[in-house]
Amino acid sequence: MLENFISSLAEWILTLSNGSIMWVAFYAGLFVAIMTSLGSLVAIFAKNIPDSGVDFSLSFAAGVMVVASFTSLILPAIEETGSFVPAGVGIFLGVLLIHAIDRFLPHEHLVRGYEGPKSLKDRLRKVWLLVIAVIIHNLPEGMAVGTSLVYNLEVGLVTTIAIGIQDFPEGTVVSLPLAAIQKKRLLPITMGVLSGFAEMAMVLLGAYFFTIFGWLLPYGLGLAGGAMLYVTVKEMIPEIYRGETNETLVTLGFFTGFYVMLILDSMLG
Repeated sequence: MLENFISSLAEWILTLSNGSIMWVAFYAGLFVAIMTSLGSLVAIFAKNIPDSGVDFSLSFAAGVMVVASFTSLILPAIEETGSFVPAGVGIFLGVLLIHAIDRFLPHEHLVRGYEGPKSLKDRLRKVWLLVIAVIIHNLPEGMAVGTSLVYNLEVGLVTTIAIGIQDFPEGTVVSLPLAAIQKKRLLPITMGVLSGFAEMAMVLLGAYFFTIFGWLLPYGLGLAGGAMLYVTVKEMIPEIYRGETNETLVTLGFFTGFYVMLILDSMLG
């Protein structure tokens, strides 16, 4: 039943898009941007979010990203060529790309604190440093959606749905801490919405690039997978398994996201 739903959805979107993969990417990107934006709007109604809610949301997202990195990106890259080499090169480039961005672009995490060039630490307001950190997290997610859509529409739609689901709590996790810092609501919500549309831009960029350079697609799938794994292992897991966190809740959140992505992926048989 679920598999039929994905197949029907793919046919409907292709008809709506007149067979254009870029229009499909536009709708997919709009979906993840809207989900992030809706999550950000929670800041209107809630004054704060319990630490347990932040932990569960981030660990849920990490679980989705780990599975999606393999089922939607790395394994398809290997299947596409029958060789690990393009996927392996892509993974290395993805890790290298996000590592470089992480090192040279100033940003700040709620727990890990400031990262990037020390000379820029005092030149940007804390709110902007936090937003940049979120955008760095969102880049691989957008890239994953765009490249997986080019590889296979149904695989791409499953990836889009999973990323969209975890973008809702991510949007909330972004906006509420910013609202606490700013003591206001409009700017944090705007920042959350902008982070969603930054992700949409990466969906379109990834789809456009690999539509033109189709022979590079296996490398692109590996790159997106490596980038997502780097963000998950380097940034998200250390954030959620910090000193005084509820490890049982965090682990439950991780495996909830893990199972959600596996169930969605199993729709394709």
